[in-house]
Amino acid sequence: MHALVVVAHPDTASFTHAVARQVIAGIETHPGHTSELADLAAEGFDPRFTVADLGLFNRRGAAEASVLAEQQRIDRADLLVLAYPVYWWSMPGLLKGWIDRVFTQGWAYDDLPEGRTVKMLGRLAVQLIGIGGADQRTYARHGYADAMQTQIDHGIFGYCGAPVVGSDLLLHSDAPSREKALRQAFEIGSRLAVAAPHWRTAPPHLGPAERNGAAVTPGP
Repeated sequence: MHALVVVAHPDTASFTHAVARQVIAGIETHPGHTSELADLAAEGFDPRFTVADLGLFNRRGAAEASVLAEQQRIDRADLLVLAYPVYWWSMPGLLKGWIDRVFTQGWAYDDLPEGRTVKMLGRLAVQLIGIGGADQRTYARHGYADAMQTQIDHGIFGYCGAPVVGSDLLLHSDAPSREKALRQAFEIGSRLAVAAPHWRTAPPHLGPAERNGAAVTPGP
């Protein structure tokens, strides 16, 4: 299994980055499993949805080089891990903009003229790790965790057909809880490596030409 671990935090010394490193350590503790870290802030990814992006959505023009590069490294991965701080009970704008621009029509999904949606990322497993400072009771009392799951797990990845194999919220309000969260992050990585051979069978990952053809069928 090859995992792409995407981090959206501007400070490499942040707790978010520490969590991502522990996930990678957990994955790579199992021989034969590899990972790549995508640090969107350090790489200077531009999250702004432009006129060119809108044209691509409307099937006019081609994807920009930066978008194609992101799609290509997702194509190389069997697993996509998103590790992000919870801002205003959702993901940061940088990560949302990455999804807005990279998960394009014709690559992640295809809305057909007759109203049917083709889900095109059925072979890409997804692990979500939100990192927050509030306690669990706050998330439960206000329904924030359920709202995030509906918006992100179902609304984004369900729409593209990418199975979410794990969705975790790591909370850290003090030193003991931070240590616990880091242990959990390592365990998540290890669990993903162990479980990889048992993920449900999915259609083979298709290249861009095949994605645009009739060979792709919608997922459930």
